[in-house]
Parts: sequence; structure tokens; C-alpha cells
Amino acid sequence: MGETDNRDTALQTAVDPINETEQNNGEETAAVIEADQGAHSEAGDRKAAGSSSKKSGKSQKSQKQLQRPPLKELEGELQRERHKIRYRRVLRSTVFTLVTVAAVAILVATLWMPVLQIYGASMTPTLTDGDIVISRKVKNLRQGDIVAFYYNNRILVKRYIANAGDWVDIDEEGNVYVNGELLNEPYVYEKALGECTIELPYQVPENRIFVLGDHRSVSVDSRSASVGCVAEDQIVGELVFCVWPFSNLGVVR
Repeated sequence: MGETDNRDTALQTAVDPINETEQNNGEETAAVIEADQGAHSEAGDRKAAGSSSKKSGKSQKSQKQLQRPPLKELEGELQRERHKIRYRRVLRSTVFTLVTVAAVAILVATLWMPVLQIYGASMTPTLTDGDIVISRKVKNLRQGDIVAFYYNNRILVKRYIANAGDWVDIDEEGNVYVNGELLNEPYVYEKALGECTIELPYQVPENRIFVLGDHRSVSVDSRSASVGCVAEDQIVGELVFCVWPFSNLGVVR
């Protein structure tokens, strides 16, 4: 019994230091954990403070960005935008108007009122070289009208003298007779028989007209077989108005 008690006492004595050691270790571990938690808590506080400062900075920047510009600047910008819109509208309207006018002018010039330029001296002094004239499409020509007609890919300009079926005669002095009647021709610059290769008196063929230039000594016209009389489908139109030069501006007669 005495040995047993001694053993228990010795064992108890051995266990007590171990328990004390474990208790000390536990206290140290708890202290470390508390220190770690404190450190983490401080770090978290610092992060939270930094995040809060960042958010505050962004909020201030966003507030600065959302600040409205002065009223005068807004009014000026609005006026500039309105001016741009008006400018674009005016530009589009101007371009459209110019294109429309050009298209109409081309259509009119092609179909109803061809614009022609005079070359040569066969119609002086009524028309001179370089004159720009307007013609018109007509069905019924009258004696004395100035007509333009196609000839060998060119356009010639002469004066209408006689119609189909009429008899034309020209004497040596250049006087012109139609159906035996002498024509009064104040527009003629210089009377002359000129280049005449047809047999006179001459009857104008059907559906054709007889034409002469006002400058009879130089004009090549229906007196020459190379030109002859003009068919109706060759006629471009009657010359009605001279637009250039301004010194000759007016009705063509």
C-alpha cells in the first residue's frame, strides 16, 4: 500500500508540470491569436480607410464632372449647332436648285430651244462669227426666217427663201425672184449670183425648202448642188434671239 501511494504521488507530481506546460502553451497561443487578430483588424481598418478615401476622391471627381457649364457656354454651343444645321440646309437647297436648273436648261436646249454659235461670214451683217443665238422648234416657217439645219455632221445657218413647189430665179446682179416676183431683201449685205451650180429657174423639190446666205458673194447654199435644198427633217429650228455679244443682244431678223 505504501508503494502504491508513492507511485500515485509521483505520477501526480509528473502530470502537474505537464498540465502547467500545456496551460502555458495555450495561453501563449491565445495571445498570438489575439495579436494576429489585432494586426488583421488594423490592416482591415487601414484598407477600409483607404477604400473610403478612394471612394471619396472618385465621388468628388464625379461631382466635378457632373457640374454644369455656364449658361452662356450652353447658349453659344446651341447657336453653333443651329448655324451648322442652317448651313447644311442652305447648301443642300442650293445644290438641288443648281442641279434642277441645269437639268431643265439642258432639256430645254435639247428639245425646244437649242443654243447655237455662229461660225463663218455667210450671214453677215445679220449674224457674225462668234455670235451665240437661241433657236426654237417650229413647224411653219415663213419666207425670210433664219433657220439652222444639219448638213454633213455640222449645223448651217441660212435664210428661208422659198417653199416646196416654188420657182426660184436669180439674175446676174443677184436679184432673187420667187414665182416671178422680185424679193425685197434689205438684209442682204452684197447681192451677187455667187456659187450657183443649179439650172435656173429652179423648182424647189417636195418637202424641201430653198435657203440663201445674207452675204451672197461668199455663202454656199441652195444655189450649190453640194448643199441643195433642205429637207424638213434636217431643220434644227428658227433663230430668234442673239445673246452674245451684248452689242448684238436682241431679236434676230
